[in-house]
Amino acid sequence: SKNILHYKATNSNTWININGLNHVKAIETIGEHYTLHPLILEDIVNTNQRPKIDEYDDYIFVILKMVYYDKDENLVIEQVSLVLGDNYVLTFQETEGDVFESVRERLNNSKGRLRNLGTDYLFYALIDAVVDHYYQVSETMGNKIEDLEDDLFTGNLPETTTQTIQILKKELLKIRRAIFPLREIINRIEKTDHKLIDKKNMQFFNDVYDHIIQLSDSIDIYREMIWSLMDMYMTSISNKMNEVMKVLTIIATIFIPLTFIAGVYGMNFD
Repeated sequence: SKNILHYKATNSNTWININGLNHVKAIETIGEHYTLHPLILEDIVNTNQRPKIDEYDDYIFVILKMVYYDKDENLVIEQVSLVLGDNYVLTFQETEGDVFESVRERLNNSKGRLRNLGTDYLFYALIDAVVDHYYQVSETMGNKIEDLEDDLFTGNLPETTTQTIQILKKELLKIRRAIFPLREIINRIEKTDHKLIDKKNMQFFNDVYDHIIQLSDSIDIYREMIWSLMDMYMTSISNKMNEVMKVLTIIATIFIPLTFIAGVYGMNFD
């Protein structure tokens, strides 16, 4: 807490990242140091929040959903809260894993504009990192759908195909729900006249908005593709069943008369 208070008292721009939301007292202490509204602290620890933006006189508060695949290729959706102040950015996340490694690397290597264009540019860079990982997840999903298409056309479908399709459908829906509010958030930032957002940096937020629109279009296309794949898969299963029934019918047509003949000629006649 003393270190945090020290950073706030300096004129240097600061990014403070808090891992884990179970330390409520520590978060409350940070809130007091940075005079954050109690409703913000409540939203930070409640991880079921919908992505949103709230503007206050001295800071801007944003909730986003980070998405990424873990080492086991499971989709992770995690809430991250950002607070942009006069000379600081605070980020609160559920766990240690996040999508900000590229931002840390640029800061550590003093690369690019991050150390020169103010905390609003850092605020943009963090949001942009979140959006970039949506792209990575979207691309991975697109590859999975293409693989399913190839398997369907070659007839090499595994037994888990239905389960894979259902998982992709759910993941696409989750991502769409996370992306959709992002458009409104960035649109609000683009239109704001808040003192913390330099007009010179607005072009970067415009770029993020364009990326979000492209992402939304891609996700909608993938959802249509997965529904189409499901229909094609069910049709292929139905066709296979019809072929099996035809074979069984033919076999029955051949063997039923033979059974009858065998029955007749097997009787004893006087």
